[in-house]
Amino acid sequence: MKSLPLARALALIVPLAMLGGAYAFQFLGGLHPCEMCWWQRYAHMAAIPLALIAYALRGKACVSALFTGFAGLAIGLSGGIGLFHAGVEYGWWQGLTACSISPAGGNPADILNQIMATPITRCDVAPWSLFGISMAGYNGLLSGVAALLILALLIGKGSKA
Repeated sequence: MKSLPLARALALIVPLAMLGGAYAFQFLGGLHPCEMCWWQRYAHMAAIPLALIAYALRGKACVSALFTGFAGLAIGLSGGIGLFHAGVEYGWWQGLTACSISPAGGNPADILNQIMATPITRCDVAPWSLFGISMAGYNGLLSGVAALLILALLIGKGSKA
């Protein structure tokens, strides 16, 4: 079974698809990302060049597998952030204060500075959901499964270039 080519393909296709979906929701759907949404995107953005390096080095199976594994870990990181973000949206745990608090008291200049530094989109409110699952939740589920599959393909017997 040739599992390394499949792992490499997933390591490239998954972050491209997830980022494509995120940007489609942003630019076509008008749903602007919050700070934690960006963190999820950054991990996918890191996975793409790692997967491209894995493709460039496919003649060296061990090195290609290493970069594919790094891409899989980046995808898994995005999924982990997505699950944390979904928990914040569902109110299961407290979010990060930079994402979801209102300005504290103080003089008017301090309050204005806090407002201007606060993200426009709150991290603790899901702007969209399907079947009760938010975009962050879908990213967590899909990216988590993809990362596990990529790593399983790399670890499994018969991994060949």
